[in-house]
Amino acid sequence: MTRRLSRMAAFATAAAMTCLSVPASAGAARDAVTDTLSRRLFPLFDALGRSPGKHEALARGPGIAALLAARAQRAAACAADAGCIAQARVWTAAEAEAIARAVAAIDGLPAFDDGAAAQARREIEGVNAIVRTYALAALPAYPDIDGAGTIDPLERQARLQAADWLSHAPRDGSAQAFDPSIDYALALLDVSDRTDAIGFEPLAGGANAAAVARAAALDWSRYRYTALIVTGVGPEVDGMPLSPFGKYHLRLAANRFAAGEAPFLIVTGGRAHPRTTRFAEAEEMRRALIERYGIPADAILIEPYARHTTTNLRNAARLLMAIGAPLERDALIVCNPHQSAAIADPRFVARNDRELGYQPGQVGARLTPTELPFRPSVRSARVDPRDPLDP
Repeated sequence: MTRRLSRMAAFATAAAMTCLSVPASAGAARDAVTDTLSRRLFPLFDALGRSPGKHEALARGPGIAALLAARAQRAAACAADAGCIAQARVWTAAEAEAIARAVAAIDGLPAFDDGAAAQARREIEGVNAIVRTYALAALPAYPDIDGAGTIDPLERQARLQAADWLSHAPRDGSAQAFDPSIDYALALLDVSDRTDAIGFEPLAGGANAAAVARAAALDWSRYRYTALIVTGVGPEVDGMPLSPFGKYHLRLAANRFAAGEAPFLIVTGGRAHPRTTRFAEAEEMRRALIERYGIPADAILIEPYARHTTTNLRNAARLLMAIGAPLERDALIVCNPHQSAAIADPRFVARNDRELGYQPGQVGARLTPTELPFRPSVRSARVDPRDPLDP
């Protein structure tokens, strides 16, 4: 009880210190976690933050200075009301559109397949999604596995206060000089311990290093398929590393790999089921393939971020691109008959359009009840922080 009262007193003190900003440090430190998260979620705004001339050019765009000043005034009017500050960090549709138009006029930004303006819209919508979910208690698209879950009100208040302070504490390479909302969103994820999106970076290293090295010298023409994509089916029991269906997928995949028609197995599944599980499904599938089935480590690639069947395929496509697999060739999806039928169903196409905004690749007709060909699309490379745990 004493600790709870002391925390309440601390918040009362903070509320009394209306509009006092966090003192600036003599220099701006580089935060390895936030840096990596920023590059992963917000590649466009991260590039702006690392190029002061570019974010200054953006601020000089038509009407942008007034827009940013209005946003700053909106937050300042909140004084010490953490919930009000969170709401002030949300971008309106008109603000987002103005920024997208201004971004399109800036040269030298990273290339995006559908243009910098479209990427700016996605990243601003990503900021909004994070703020609404982790600060304003809005339900995410998949509340059973995403978001912050049930939080004590005092803990929520502490997270909001810390995120606000962090968004103003200088960070080398940040976009804070443009608008604090990007660092505010990053801080919300950090203080909520939901930095899932960077748990396995760089993905070409670690467990994937041997397979990536092998791919560099591979003669792809020797194989019918570029890879076998083994989709995830997360467990719903706390402490369970692999679901019953996941174990079945591994048997299917090991048998299919023995045919010699693909050089790699891509096992895909993140830390999704149940909420905040410590197990990444792809890691556990890789371990079982090596220990139970004797598959060589340099034949297995893990994709440890996907949280849904849509992103199983999107992220597998990204991995195939990363290792230089020929995209005009098919991979083969291997999974249980129920999931295979769902992937082949036209409703899966509609779901991809709704959740991703495109098709991660072309799914062919089922070859067997457990196998479907898949031709990956370069659109899968789009980064979309509207799903901040797997952008």
